[in-house]
Amino acid sequence: MPEEILVMKDVYKSFQSNHVLKGVNLGVRRGEVHVLLGENGAGKSTLIKIITGAYAMDKGEMIWEGKPVRVTGPIASMELGIATIYQELNVIPELAVYENIFLGRELKKGGKFGMLDRSTMIKQAEELLVRLGQDPKLATVQLNKLGIGQQQLVEIAKALILDAKVLIMDEPTSSLSGVEVEQLYKIVEQLRGEGMAIVFISHRFEEIQRLGNRITILRDGQGVETVEVATTHQDYWIELMVGRSLDEKFPKKEFVRGEIGFKIENFKVTANSPALNMEVHYGEILGVSGLVGAGRTELARAIFAADKRHSGEIYIDGVKQKITNPRQAIEAGIAFITEDRKSEGLLLDLPLDFNVCLANMKAFKGSRKLLNPAKMRKEAAKYVKELQIRPGSIELNARNFSGGNQQKVVIAKWLCTKAKIFIFDEPTRGIDIGAKVEVYRLMNHLVDEGALVLMISSDLPEILGMCDRVLVMNQGDITANLPIAEATQETIMKAATIGA
Repeated sequence: MPEEILVMKDVYKSFQSNHVLKGVNLGVRRGEVHVLLGENGAGKSTLIKIITGAYAMDKGEMIWEGKPVRVTGPIASMELGIATIYQELNVIPELAVYENIFLGRELKKGGKFGMLDRSTMIKQAEELLVRLGQDPKLATVQLNKLGIGQQQLVEIAKALILDAKVLIMDEPTSSLSGVEVEQLYKIVEQLRGEGMAIVFISHRFEEIQRLGNRITILRDGQGVETVEVATTHQDYWIELMVGRSLDEKFPKKEFVRGEIGFKIENFKVTANSPALNMEVHYGEILGVSGLVGAGRTELARAIFAADKRHSGEIYIDGVKQKITNPRQAIEAGIAFITEDRKSEGLLLDLPLDFNVCLANMKAFKGSRKLLNPAKMRKEAAKYVKELQIRPGSIELNARNFSGGNQQKVVIAKWLCTKAKIFIFDEPTRGIDIGAKVEVYRLMNHLVDEGALVLMISSDLPEILGMCDRVLVMNQGDITANLPIAEATQETIMKAATIGA
């Protein structure tokens, strides 16, 4: 059996009265993919931040290659040989690929104060790119010219230049297309074969089964069990994660389809894009599928007027709307739950009550046009209870919540506007199975209460499990409009790649 290169023993961590880790143990072997699995808020991110030196543990021990160590910060962690790839890539888009790979570790001629040795850095970057199955010519290309998948490989190259022995990957496939995901899988399998230990955080069971060797499951800040992937079933993992069995991963409710409530006609996102027509009926969840870059998010942003559309009309209950900015969209009753909750959905360094009330501030102004904090707190507390946001403190800044709970805060913000049309863009990206089911049930509730729901998703099981009808987009055009009874993964992918 391979030795454990990294061991975390009896780790505790609290933030004031919030006990996040309560005696967690983790052992990672060389040449394995060790999955960290747990609901949002279970303590995964906190444990990773302790390993990487971003946080100091309150109690416990870290053992590296058989010896106790004390990691005093991120640099000390990197010097041990630990590298991390986060969901939000740590790159500088304006720099070339080789400059990003060597960022902070630049090679110089003639010692510390010499000139940059660009030729050597480019040569080594080219060698790394070849090792990762990429064109070596990419070494001198500006990073923002590359797709997200290739940018992620640059992050892996940074780990290789560090000669990392442990690579931590936090939801690495959440923003990738199918081709890019498969490419990443091959790289992970290659690195594992070379003896690297990989800590892999994911909520996607299919990739855990494909890549994982062992899983450590956390629940409520405690390590529940470490299991072998090959000898256990995903239903058992779910039960360990949430403390109960989830009978339905997709708790779809059946509704009576009603009249058209929302419609776009001859809608052009840009001057050169196709003219689109779309209808959403009361009593249905309409899915929008397609590959990354198909134009789904661009369409949603244009409807909400976050980006200016070129032409076309929007109708709500048969009445043409004048929507040229997000404020007018909100006043018309449109809510846009954005894909990027951290940079577009929340003010991370402001408390929960402010975030919940953010899109409807005029409702919380008193007679002197000043905000009424007591009224805001009361409203926020209502949604904390209704959506089971954890921890339940409305004074905490949004940054201190897990991904799944941040998503609930974003949804609460739009519920607070009394919106009628809800556009969900990748609503379950990066959240655990338990939180996903809660989001699905909320969608059911919205439709039950008379709202219109449009769900953009790259997750085909999610589309097939929760939607009544699916539109498929390819290169900015709608290439299929399928009742869910006629939709399969094959028919959707066909329309998404070559049209209907």
